[in-house]
Amino acid sequence: MTLDFNSTRRAFQRQLLWGLGSAAAWPLAQATETAVAPLKVVATFSILADIAREVGGAAVEVSALVGPNADAHVFEPTPSDVRRVAGADVVVTNGLRFEGWIDRLIKASGYRGPVVVASRGVTLRQLSGGADPHAWQDLSNGQRYAENIRAALAAALASKSPERAAEVDMRAAAYQQRLAALDRDIRARFAALPAERRRVITAHDAFGYFAAAYGITFIAPRGWTTGSEPSAAAVARIVRQARESKASALLVENISDPRLIERIAREATVKVGGKLYSDALSLPGSEADTYLHMFEHNARTLVEAMSVGTGHAP
Repeated sequence: MTLDFNSTRRAFQRQLLWGLGSAAAWPLAQATETAVAPLKVVATFSILADIAREVGGAAVEVSALVGPNADAHVFEPTPSDVRRVAGADVVVTNGLRFEGWIDRLIKASGYRGPVVVASRGVTLRQLSGGADPHAWQDLSNGQRYAENIRAALAAALASKSPERAAEVDMRAAAYQQRLAALDRDIRARFAALPAERRRVITAHDAFGYFAAAYGITFIAPRGWTTGSEPSAAAVARIVRQARESKASALLVENISDPRLIERIAREATVKVGGKLYSDALSLPGSEADTYLHMFEHNARTLVEAMSVGTGHAP
């Protein structure tokens, strides 16, 4: 058997070059993968986290400090929350003093990246206590939230992955259309109800923007925060208002103890008409697990509660 040393040498050289090329390419591939790794986004509560996921898609990895069915008003950060913020690429907040703990948390974490104030640019509801922070309760404000988050995510991605930045822009545009369509639908549903039926009672004053946008009167024994219990005089006042205004129903909230509303219902002889989601989403896979699902659920629950005895279909 005759060996072709030249052929063997050339095959060996090709194999060596392939191996060297693969070794050289591996760090490059790894660097490229790192450059387009999802942005780590930390949102202060579940509603903001969902909007960030909708806008960011595969370009983001989102977590919420205050999760589903949890109350951001009384939240107390833990050491793990400090670490989460420290490792974030972008932090998303509501602003308007809704998260009274966020500045301290950011300072403790040493985080120095972008902080997005999602409510920036909305027309604020002002009362004697200052600006109402629950601006997401109007879907037109929700569109402003989505735009502020889009701008921050696209800016963070622009230098690392222009393709993903462009994808964020496209996702945000599609999401804006869905928000606008649901907004129109909800306005039409409430407009079909008699104005005198559009009165309900909730546990705390979280629905002022909803009231202004969709023509509903909300009565609440608590103010904008759930941090303190209403006085006996405040409860008595709400019972009196419920009777005088002929409120259609009382609605419990997912973040509040229902016993207060149940007490008012007994004393005012007004029925409890269901559950609303105010400051937090529900658990994944349930009725209000996204911002859009939350609005759809709340609108349907309110229409059903206010439609009793009117002859209107929910």
